[in-house]
Amino acid sequence: MSLTLRARRTRVLAGGTLVVALGAAGVLGTVSANAESPQSRPAAASSAPAAEVSGRDTTTTTHLTTAAATRAAQAALDAAQRAHQKVSVAVVDRDGRTVVTLRGDGAGPQSYESAVKKAYTAVSWNAPTSDLVKRLDSAPTLKDIPGTLFLAGGAPVTAKGAPVAAVGVAGAPSGDQDETFAKAGVAALGR
Repeated sequence: MSLTLRARRTRVLAGGTLVVALGAAGVLGTVSANAESPQSRPAAASSAPAAEVSGRDTTTTTHLTTAAATRAAQAALDAAQRAHQKVSVAVVDRDGRTVVTLRGDGAGPQSYESAVKKAYTAVSWNAPTSDLVKRLDSAPTLKDIPGTLFLAGGAPVTAKGAPVAAVGVAGAPSGDQDETFAKAGVAALGR
């Protein structure tokens, strides 16, 4: 290896970027790098001013804090444990993103994903999933919506009448029990 290549390799490693292409025979092919320091880069142009948007062009949403979501999940899990049920609990935000999940000791592997889907379904329609199951008689294709699960066990959380989150529980022998535990989680938020 030549002195020039060694010097270049040292600069490359010091610069943080290393690209090495090895040929089919295992021969060192090409080494390239950008060892440019941050100080040597030109400053970004700031000719475009930031646009200030008026209030009529924006919306504000309410979300549970992580502490509140954790409190709700723990309350649901505690209710299930008092009933000697092994469940998983999920709390999702208004957009259906998972905020907290708790998998109880001994909960079945299917319960985790089912809890998330039940919570997602409840927040999507702002209704307990047991109520939504009844809607399948008149709208059977609802169950085909990705990410949803139309089984009892999901309960919405509202603020000023609007959905802000949901608690989903899965793993008990019946959806009615799952939903009872989910509602215990929701009730913990009002305390």
